[in-house]
Amino acid sequence: MKALLFLSLLCCVYSVNVFGQLPAQPVSVQQPEMLQLVATDAQLEILAEGFRWSEGPVVEPDTGDVLFSDVPENKVYRWNIQDGLTVYLAPSGYTGLYPEDNPGQGANGLIVNNKQQLVLAQHGDRRLAVLTAIKDGRPQYQTLVNHYQGKLLNSPNDLVQHSSGAYYFTDPPYGLKGGDNASQKSLTANAVYRLAVDGTLTAEVTHLSRPNGLAFSPDEKWLYVANSEQSAAQWWRYAVAPDGSLGPGKLFFDATSYTNSSRGLPDGLKVLPSGHLLATGPGGVWVFTAKGEHLGTIKTGVAAANVALSPGNRYLYITATNYLLRIALIVD
Repeated sequence: MKALLFLSLLCCVYSVNVFGQLPAQPVSVQQPEMLQLVATDAQLEILAEGFRWSEGPVVEPDTGDVLFSDVPENKVYRWNIQDGLTVYLAPSGYTGLYPEDNPGQGANGLIVNNKQQLVLAQHGDRRLAVLTAIKDGRPQYQTLVNHYQGKLLNSPNDLVQHSSGAYYFTDPPYGLKGGDNASQKSLTANAVYRLAVDGTLTAEVTHLSRPNGLAFSPDEKWLYVANSEQSAAQWWRYAVAPDGSLGPGKLFFDATSYTNSSRGLPDGLKVLPSGHLLATGPGGVWVFTAKGEHLGTIKTGVAAANVALSPGNRYLYITATNYLLRIALIVD
């Protein structure tokens, strides 16, 4: 949906009941354990709206500010309770490096790495990049990786960093005109890659059609990966070996049957210290146990793209189509 409101409205915090566009009772409980994580009467708050496709939220550890992408607009925004919404990075992920078959989309997934640097999965520039500076209002980026075996990456989508320092990221073709059929697509597989600390890049997962969001279990023994395909709306998990390589995939949960009746697909996800997964999927944010039991769903009414946790896990931030939302969690 195109932006319809002035920036001053975007900077305010609204209850969902003001506009009536999102579910008034968003918490759907499938199993009693759901109530250990979120209250039945918890409400979604609209923190900002008017975006074309909000994505990739991350919470800065030192400020608590939320950074998130508007992918088609090639921007990263900053939100906090004091200042509301401001543009942080423009461009965020397309600087014109590869203009052919490129719709010019910006960054998608964002993380703060172990050096407290912002690292971006840049659709348009087809790379992982680190933000090094902002000069005269224009961001400066340094490439971490943009090729595999001499071929340009498709359009890196989401990323995580292991405690070893290695990055794992997904590389579907969403940032290319024509997707898999784009003339500029040179890699056959839409893979999950591991970028080791020595710069070695390995394709760890090649069997998924649309690998998207990913997250480690708290002990880093498992890597969870979402597959954003209408006909294969699934979450998978992979054992992480001591050397960082991934074992064979095991299907964690298949939500394909829900895609015809609910908006959204498996996309971004986070894992709580308890091991519970908070994963965007058909209808909103799905809540799972570490064993793959569906406890319930935080319904968003529109397609939910990604999530981030506040310090102390008090709030869950949700990027959902044209919104930045949050909902309170139960903290032990």
